[in-house]
Amino acid sequence: MSGLEAQLRARIAEAGPISLADYMAACLMHPEFGYYATRDPFGAGGDFVTAPEISQMFGELLGLCLAQVWLDQGRPARFVLAELGPGRGTLMADVLRATQRVPGFRDAAEVHLVEGSAVLRAAQRRAIAGDVIWHERVESLPEGPLYLLANEFFDALPIRQFQRFGDGWRERVVGLSDDRLALGLSGPVAPPALVERLAETREGDVVEICGPGEAVAAEIGARIAGHGGAALIVDYGDWRSLGDTFQAVKGHAPVDPLAAPGLADLTAHVDFEALARAASPAVYTRLTPQGVFLERLGIGARSEVLARNLSGQALENHLAAYQRLTGAEEMGTLFKVLGLYPEGTTPPPGLDP
Repeated sequence: MSGLEAQLRARIAEAGPISLADYMAACLMHPEFGYYATRDPFGAGGDFVTAPEISQMFGELLGLCLAQVWLDQGRPARFVLAELGPGRGTLMADVLRATQRVPGFRDAAEVHLVEGSAVLRAAQRRAIAGDVIWHERVESLPEGPLYLLANEFFDALPIRQFQRFGDGWRERVVGLSDDRLALGLSGPVAPPALVERLAETREGDVVEICGPGEAVAAEIGARIAGHGGAALIVDYGDWRSLGDTFQAVKGHAPVDPLAAPGLADLTAHVDFEALARAASPAVYTRLTPQGVFLERLGIGARSEVLARNLSGQALENHLAAYQRLTGAEEMGTLFKVLGLYPEGTTPPPGLDP
Protein backbone atom coordinates (compact mmCIF):
# COMPACT_ATOMS: atom_id res chain seq x y z
CA MET A 1 0.00 0.00 0.00
CA SER A 2 1.35 3.41 -0.96
CA GLY A 3 1.77 6.13 1.64
CA LEU A 4 -0.92 8.19 -0.08
CA GLU A 5 -3.39 5.30 -0.10
CA ALA A 6 -2.95 4.90 3.65
CA GLN A 7 -3.67 8.59 4.13
CA LEU A 8 -6.73 8.49 1.89
CA ARG A 9 -8.15 5.44 3.65
CA ALA A 10 -7.73 7.11 7.03
CA ARG A 11 -9.31 10.32 5.75
CA ILE A 12 -12.33 8.48 4.33
CA ALA A 13 -12.72 6.29 7.41
CA GLU A 14 -12.86 9.40 9.59
CA ALA A 15 -14.88 11.85 7.48
CA GLY A 16 -16.65 9.78 4.84
CA PRO A 17 -16.32 9.51 1.05
CA ILE A 18 -14.52 12.22 -0.91
CA SER A 19 -15.28 13.69 -4.32
CA LEU A 20 -13.43 12.48 -7.39
CA ALA A 21 -11.92 15.97 -7.59
CA ASP A 22 -10.43 15.66 -4.11
CA TYR A 23 -9.10 12.21 -4.96
CA MET A 24 -7.46 13.42 -8.19
CA ALA A 25 -5.95 16.47 -6.52
CA ALA A 26 -4.35 14.34 -3.83
CA CYS A 27 -3.07 11.72 -6.27
CA LEU A 28 -1.53 14.22 -8.66
CA MET A 29 -0.22 17.05 -6.47
CA HIS A 30 0.16 15.83 -2.88
CA PRO A 31 3.47 17.47 -1.81
CA GLU A 32 4.99 14.19 -0.58
CA PHE A 33 3.24 11.44 -2.54
CA GLY A 34 1.65 13.19 -5.55
CA TYR A 35 2.31 11.83 -9.03
CA TYR A 36 3.54 15.08 -10.59
CA ALA A 37 5.21 16.30 -7.42
CA THR A 38 7.56 13.33 -7.22
CA ARG A 39 8.55 12.30 -10.76
CA ASP A 40 9.12 13.09 -14.42
CA PRO A 41 6.42 10.96 -16.08
CA PHE A 42 7.20 11.81 -19.70
CA GLY A 43 8.87 9.85 -22.48
CA ALA A 44 9.57 6.22 -23.27
CA GLY A 45 10.87 5.60 -19.76
CA GLY A 46 7.85 7.26 -18.13
CA ASP A 47 4.14 6.62 -18.30
CA PHE A 48 3.10 8.56 -21.40
CA VAL A 49 4.42 10.61 -24.33
CA THR A 50 3.04 14.02 -25.34
CA ALA A 51 3.10 15.64 -28.78
CA PRO A 52 6.17 17.86 -28.15
CA GLU A 53 8.16 14.75 -27.18
CA ILE A 54 7.10 13.00 -30.40
CA SER A 55 8.46 15.61 -32.81
CA GLN A 56 9.90 19.12 -32.84
CA MET A 57 7.41 19.98 -35.59
CA PHE A 58 4.58 20.29 -33.07
CA GLY A 59 6.22 23.05 -31.04
CA GLU A 60 7.63 24.81 -34.07
CA LEU A 61 4.23 25.16 -35.72
CA LEU A 62 2.44 26.26 -32.54
CA GLY A 63 5.13 28.85 -31.94
CA LEU A 64 4.87 30.25 -35.45
CA CYS A 65 1.09 30.29 -35.12
CA LEU A 66 1.35 32.53 -32.05
CA ALA A 67 3.98 34.66 -33.77
CA GLN A 68 1.58 35.31 -36.65
CA VAL A 69 -1.11 36.38 -34.19
CA TRP A 70 1.44 38.74 -32.62
CA LEU A 71 2.12 40.24 -36.04
CA ASP A 72 -1.59 40.50 -36.85
CA GLN A 73 -2.22 42.32 -33.56
CA GLY A 74 0.34 45.04 -34.26
CA ARG A 75 3.52 43.56 -32.74
CA PRO A 76 3.06 44.65 -29.09
CA ALA A 77 6.43 45.75 -27.70
CA ARG A 78 6.21 43.57 -24.58
CA PHE A 79 4.04 40.51 -24.07
CA VAL A 80 3.73 37.44 -21.89
CA LEU A 81 4.60 34.18 -23.65
CA ALA A 82 3.20 31.57 -21.30
CA GLU A 83 2.70 27.83 -21.11
CA LEU A 84 0.53 25.93 -18.66
CA GLY A 85 1.90 22.58 -17.49
CA PRO A 86 5.09 22.71 -19.58
CA GLY A 87 6.27 19.15 -18.88
CA ARG A 88 9.98 18.89 -19.56
CA GLY A 89 10.04 22.27 -21.31
CA THR A 90 10.31 20.68 -24.76
CA LEU A 91 7.38 22.58 -26.27
CA MET A 92 8.55 26.00 -25.11
CA ALA A 93 12.13 25.27 -26.23
CA ASP A 94 10.87 24.42 -29.72
CA VAL A 95 8.64 27.52 -29.76
CA LEU A 96 11.55 29.79 -28.88
CA ARG A 97 13.85 28.21 -31.46
CA ALA A 98 11.27 28.43 -34.27
CA THR A 99 10.35 32.05 -33.56
CA GLN A 100 13.92 33.32 -33.59
CA ARG A 101 13.43 34.11 -37.29
CA VAL A 102 10.41 36.33 -36.63
CA PRO A 103 11.92 39.83 -36.31
CA GLY A 104 11.23 41.36 -32.91
CA PHE A 105 9.21 38.47 -31.48
CA ARG A 106 11.83 37.07 -29.13
CA ASP A 107 12.91 40.52 -27.95
CA ALA A 108 9.32 41.37 -27.03
CA ALA A 109 8.55 38.05 -25.32
CA GLU A 110 8.74 37.45 -21.58
CA VAL A 111 8.67 33.70 -20.95
CA HIS A 112 6.46 32.53 -18.09
CA LEU A 113 5.72 28.93 -17.12
CA VAL A 114 2.92 27.80 -14.82
CA GLU A 115 4.24 24.68 -13.12
CA GLY A 116 3.66 23.32 -9.62
CA SER A 117 6.13 20.41 -9.71
CA ALA A 118 9.67 21.05 -8.47
CA VAL A 119 10.86 17.96 -10.37
CA LEU A 120 9.51 19.25 -13.67
CA ARG A 121 10.72 22.79 -13.05
CA ALA A 122 14.24 21.40 -12.85
CA ALA A 123 13.77 19.68 -16.21
CA GLN A 124 12.42 22.90 -17.71
CA ARG A 125 15.47 24.83 -16.52
CA ARG A 126 17.69 22.39 -18.39
CA ALA A 127 15.63 22.57 -21.59
CA ILE A 128 14.95 26.30 -21.96
CA ALA A 129 17.69 28.84 -22.54
CA GLY A 130 17.33 32.43 -21.39
CA ASP A 131 15.25 34.08 -18.72
CA VAL A 132 12.19 32.20 -17.48
CA ILE A 133 9.79 33.09 -14.68
CA TRP A 134 7.83 30.32 -12.95
CA HIS A 135 4.39 30.55 -11.37
CA GLU A 136 2.27 28.27 -9.24
CA ARG A 137 -0.98 29.64 -10.65
CA VAL A 138 -2.13 31.37 -13.81
CA GLU A 139 -3.48 34.27 -11.73
CA SER A 140 0.06 35.38 -10.92
CA LEU A 141 1.03 35.96 -14.54
CA PRO A 142 1.79 39.66 -15.15
CA GLU A 143 -0.74 41.89 -16.84
CA GLY A 144 -0.34 42.59 -20.53
CA PRO A 145 -0.86 40.91 -23.91
CA LEU A 146 -0.93 37.14 -23.32
CA TYR A 147 0.14 34.54 -25.87
CA LEU A 148 -0.47 31.21 -24.19
CA LEU A 149 -0.08 27.49 -24.85
CA ALA A 150 -1.80 24.70 -22.93
CA ASN A 151 -0.99 21.25 -24.29
CA GLU A 152 -2.43 18.37 -22.25
CA PHE A 153 -2.94 20.65 -19.27
CA PHE A 154 -6.69 20.72 -18.75
CA ASP A 155 -7.08 16.92 -18.89
CA ALA A 156 -5.11 16.58 -15.65
CA LEU A 157 -7.21 19.01 -13.63
CA PRO A 158 -9.56 17.47 -11.03
CA ILE A 159 -13.10 16.68 -12.15
CA ARG A 160 -16.36 15.88 -10.42
CA GLN A 161 -18.72 13.28 -11.87
CA PHE A 162 -22.50 13.27 -11.64
CA GLN A 163 -24.79 10.42 -12.65
CA ARG A 164 -28.37 10.96 -13.78
CA PHE A 165 -31.07 9.39 -11.60
CA GLY A 166 -34.64 10.24 -12.51
CA ASP A 167 -34.99 14.01 -12.66
CA GLY A 168 -31.84 14.64 -10.63
CA TRP A 169 -28.25 13.68 -10.00
CA ARG A 170 -26.02 11.79 -7.61
CA GLU A 171 -22.31 12.51 -7.34
CA ARG A 172 -19.80 9.72 -7.87
CA VAL A 173 -17.46 9.63 -4.88
CA VAL A 174 -14.49 7.62 -3.60
CA GLY A 175 -15.14 5.62 -0.44
CA LEU A 176 -14.21 2.29 1.14
CA SER A 177 -15.64 -1.13 0.35
CA ASP A 178 -14.20 -4.25 1.99
CA ASP A 179 -11.31 -2.08 3.19
CA ARG A 180 -10.46 -1.03 -0.37
CA LEU A 181 -10.92 2.25 -2.22
CA ALA A 182 -14.06 2.06 -4.33
CA LEU A 183 -16.40 4.30 -6.29
CA GLY A 184 -19.85 4.96 -4.87
CA LEU A 185 -22.70 7.44 -5.10
CA SER A 186 -23.80 10.32 -2.92
CA GLY A 187 -27.36 11.15 -2.06
CA PRO A 188 -29.41 13.33 -4.47
CA VAL A 189 -27.73 16.63 -5.40
CA ALA A 190 -28.70 19.51 -7.68
CA PRO A 191 -25.59 21.15 -9.21
CA PRO A 192 -26.61 24.46 -10.84
CA ALA A 193 -24.25 23.76 -13.74
CA LEU A 194 -26.28 20.70 -14.71
CA VAL A 195 -29.78 22.19 -14.80
CA GLU A 196 -29.66 22.50 -18.59
CA ARG A 197 -28.30 18.98 -19.04
CA LEU A 198 -31.49 17.28 -17.81
CA ALA A 199 -33.14 17.92 -21.18
CA GLU A 200 -30.47 16.04 -23.13
CA THR A 201 -29.35 13.22 -20.83
CA ARG A 202 -30.90 9.88 -19.97
CA GLU A 203 -31.11 7.66 -16.90
CA GLY A 204 -27.62 6.56 -15.87
CA ASP A 205 -25.71 9.08 -17.99
CA VAL A 206 -22.53 10.50 -16.45
CA VAL A 207 -21.54 14.15 -16.85
CA GLU A 208 -18.19 15.54 -15.74
CA ILE A 209 -17.50 19.06 -14.45
CA CYS A 210 -14.03 20.57 -14.14
CA GLY A 211 -14.33 23.63 -11.92
CA PRO A 212 -10.58 24.35 -11.82
CA GLY A 213 -10.42 24.19 -15.61
CA GLU A 214 -13.25 26.66 -16.02
CA ALA A 215 -11.58 29.02 -13.53
CA VAL A 216 -8.32 28.92 -15.48
CA ALA A 217 -10.16 29.49 -18.77
CA ALA A 218 -11.98 32.48 -17.26
CA GLU A 219 -8.68 34.01 -16.16
CA ILE A 220 -7.10 33.49 -19.58
CA GLY A 221 -10.14 34.82 -21.42
CA ALA A 222 -10.33 37.96 -19.31
CA ARG A 223 -6.67 38.76 -19.93
CA ILE A 224 -6.85 38.17 -23.68
CA ALA A 225 -10.04 40.20 -24.01
CA GLY A 226 -8.58 43.04 -21.96
CA HIS A 227 -5.00 43.18 -23.20
CA GLY A 228 -4.80 41.22 -26.45
CA GLY A 229 -3.06 38.00 -27.36
CA ALA A 230 -4.31 34.48 -27.99
CA ALA A 231 -4.40 31.02 -26.45
CA LEU A 232 -4.02 27.61 -28.07
CA ILE A 233 -5.56 24.82 -26.00
CA VAL A 234 -4.67 21.32 -27.24
CA ASP A 235 -6.09 18.28 -25.49
CA TYR A 236 -8.20 15.18 -25.87
CA GLY A 237 -11.93 15.50 -25.34
CA ASP A 238 -14.91 16.87 -27.19
CA TRP A 239 -17.25 19.85 -27.34
CA ARG A 240 -19.53 18.66 -24.51
CA SER A 241 -18.96 16.23 -21.65
CA LEU A 242 -20.97 13.02 -21.68
CA GLY A 243 -19.87 9.70 -20.25
CA ASP A 244 -17.31 8.44 -17.77
CA THR A 245 -13.83 9.38 -19.07
CA PHE A 246 -11.91 9.16 -15.78
CA GLN A 247 -8.81 7.06 -16.46
CA ALA A 248 -5.32 6.17 -15.30
CA VAL A 249 -2.13 5.33 -17.20
CA LYS A 250 1.05 3.73 -15.92
CA GLY A 251 3.88 2.44 -18.08
CA HIS A 252 2.01 3.50 -21.26
CA ALA A 253 -0.91 1.19 -20.41
CA PRO A 254 -4.31 1.77 -18.78
CA VAL A 255 -4.64 0.76 -15.12
CA ASP A 256 -7.29 0.91 -12.40
CA PRO A 257 -7.37 4.59 -11.26
CA LEU A 258 -8.05 3.52 -7.65
CA ALA A 259 -5.41 0.79 -7.46
CA ALA A 260 -2.27 2.77 -6.65
CA PRO A 261 -2.94 6.38 -5.64
CA GLY A 262 -0.05 8.67 -6.51
CA LEU A 263 1.71 6.10 -8.69
CA ALA A 264 -0.26 6.52 -11.95
CA ASP A 265 -1.32 9.46 -14.10
CA LEU A 266 -4.99 10.38 -13.73
CA THR A 267 -6.86 12.27 -16.46
CA ALA A 268 -10.30 12.90 -17.92
CA HIS A 269 -11.48 14.14 -21.30
CA VAL A 270 -11.78 17.91 -21.65
CA ASP A 271 -15.18 19.58 -22.01
CA PHE A 272 -14.19 22.25 -24.53
CA GLU A 273 -17.60 23.88 -24.52
CA ALA A 274 -17.29 24.60 -20.80
CA LEU A 275 -13.85 26.15 -21.33
CA ALA A 276 -15.06 28.26 -24.25
CA ARG A 277 -18.02 29.60 -22.31
CA ALA A 278 -15.90 30.31 -19.24
CA ALA A 279 -13.39 32.28 -21.35
CA SER A 280 -15.93 34.96 -22.33
CA PRO A 281 -15.53 37.85 -23.17
CA ALA A 282 -12.68 36.39 -25.25
CA VAL A 283 -13.85 34.88 -28.54
CA TYR A 284 -13.35 31.18 -29.22
CA THR A 285 -12.68 29.36 -32.47
CA ARG A 286 -14.36 26.26 -33.78
CA LEU A 287 -13.04 23.09 -32.19
CA THR A 288 -10.60 21.58 -34.69
CA PRO A 289 -8.94 18.13 -34.79
CA GLN A 290 -5.21 18.32 -34.12
CA GLY A 291 -4.35 16.67 -37.44
CA VAL A 292 -6.38 19.20 -39.43
CA PHE A 293 -4.86 22.09 -37.47
CA LEU A 294 -1.28 20.94 -38.03
CA GLU A 295 -1.85 20.27 -41.73
CA ARG A 296 -3.28 23.77 -42.16
CA LEU A 297 -0.16 25.17 -40.51
CA GLY A 298 2.06 23.31 -42.99
CA ILE A 299 3.31 20.26 -41.12
CA GLY A 300 3.44 18.31 -44.40
CA ALA A 301 5.91 20.74 -45.95
CA ARG A 302 7.94 20.97 -42.73
CA SER A 303 8.08 17.18 -42.54
CA GLU A 304 9.43 16.99 -46.07
CA VAL A 305 12.17 19.51 -45.29
CA LEU A 306 13.30 17.61 -42.22
CA ALA A 307 13.17 14.28 -44.06
CA ARG A 308 15.71 15.41 -46.67
CA ASN A 309 18.60 14.98 -44.26
CA LEU A 310 17.42 11.69 -42.77
CA SER A 311 17.78 8.05 -43.79
CA GLY A 312 17.34 4.57 -42.38
CA GLN A 313 15.83 4.28 -38.91
CA ALA A 314 15.95 8.04 -38.32
CA LEU A 315 13.77 8.61 -41.39
CA GLU A 316 11.36 5.87 -40.35
CA ASN A 317 11.06 7.41 -36.89
CA HIS A 318 10.42 10.84 -38.37
CA LEU A 319 7.68 9.58 -40.69
CA ALA A 320 6.11 7.63 -37.81
CA ALA A 321 6.09 10.79 -35.69
CA TYR A 322 4.36 12.74 -38.45
CA GLN A 323 1.73 10.02 -38.73
CA ARG A 324 1.25 9.85 -34.97
CA LEU A 325 0.63 13.60 -34.70
CA THR A 326 -1.76 13.84 -37.65
CA GLY A 327 -3.23 10.39 -38.35
CA ALA A 328 -6.96 9.91 -37.90
CA GLU A 329 -6.36 6.65 -36.03
CA GLU A 330 -3.81 8.24 -33.71
CA MET A 331 -3.56 11.72 -32.16
CA GLY A 332 -4.86 13.54 -35.23
CA THR A 333 -8.53 13.02 -34.37
CA LEU A 334 -8.50 12.21 -30.65
CA PHE A 335 -6.81 15.52 -29.81
CA LYS A 336 -8.59 18.80 -30.50
CA VAL A 337 -7.52 22.45 -30.66
CA LEU A 338 -9.45 25.42 -29.30
CA GLY A 339 -8.26 28.97 -29.87
CA LEU A 340 -9.10 32.05 -27.80
CA TYR A 341 -8.60 35.59 -29.12
CA PRO A 342 -9.96 39.14 -28.67
CA GLU A 343 -13.21 40.16 -30.31
CA GLY A 344 -12.68 42.09 -33.52
CA THR A 345 -9.34 40.46 -34.36
CA THR A 346 -8.28 37.60 -36.62
CA PRO A 347 -8.37 34.06 -35.18
CA PRO A 348 -5.09 32.16 -34.87
CA PRO A 349 -3.94 30.57 -38.16
CA GLY A 350 -5.25 27.07 -38.72
CA LEU A 351 -8.48 27.71 -36.80
CA ASP A 352 -11.88 28.94 -37.97
CA PRO A 353 -14.00 31.56 -36.17
